[in-house]
Amino acid sequence: MKNSGLPVFVRVDGQPVILVGEGASAEAKRRLLERAGAVIVGEAGDARLAIVADDEPDAVAARLKARGVLVNVADRPDLCDFTLPAIVERDPVTIAIGTGGASAGLAAALRQRLEAMLPASLGRLADALAAARDAIRRRWPDSGERRHAIGAALAGPLDPFTAQPDDAVARWLGGEGEIANRLVRIRLHSADPDDLTLREARALAQAERVTHRPGVPRAILDRARADAERIECSAAPQGLPGLTVDVEMGE
Repeated sequence: MKNSGLPVFVRVDGQPVILVGEGASAEAKRRLLERAGAVIVGEAGDARLAIVADDEPDAVAARLKARGVLVNVADRPDLCDFTLPAIVERDPVTIAIGTGGASAGLAAALRQRLEAMLPASLGRLADALAAARDAIRRRWPDSGERRHAIGAALAGPLDPFTAQPDDAVARWLGGEGEIANRLVRIRLHSADPDDLTLREARALAQAERVTHRPGVPRAILDRARADAERIECSAAPQGLPGLTVDVEMGE
């Protein structure tokens, strides 16, 4: 599998970032940096990050890299230490879409689709969840139960793809937050994760743990959360807390 890098969010508010170049591409990068609050400096500036939007970037990129600066070069993924994703913003939510430099057009097309899907209320939902963090911890002191409760809410009454009223989180905490232990069984008829049903994909994404038979493809298990426990076993364990998804291959 091609390694497209480790996605990270870097805080540049008030921090110097080098920008080299002129023209439409450089101006677009300037607007992006200004929106993030960066202090834009020239090539000689003291900074840890640089963006190069120049017709002949090889020499300037080499000079910057020799100084230990991490460099992004417009339209030259071979020269990039990091790439700039397409961004969907619902402050404070930021969704970044990257293709590892393979196709900026594909990332832009995905961004446009997500823009149409995500309601304007998504940012307010995030703020409300942040404000309710202490109340959520008091209600579910156990971290596993808390993760499951939040996951179940975001798959139901707090669905982030649905416009939510301002009091949605308060109403959920007031009585819609009860959780139950569940076991969801998935019997695969294909090794292709794209053949998962919507229900199966959602269950994997929400599960605290995934139990599975030997031979279940890694591509299927990777649809679960990174922090979900994986247990290879001959049969699904019973009575586990939270949401367990059990996966086996069909005939």
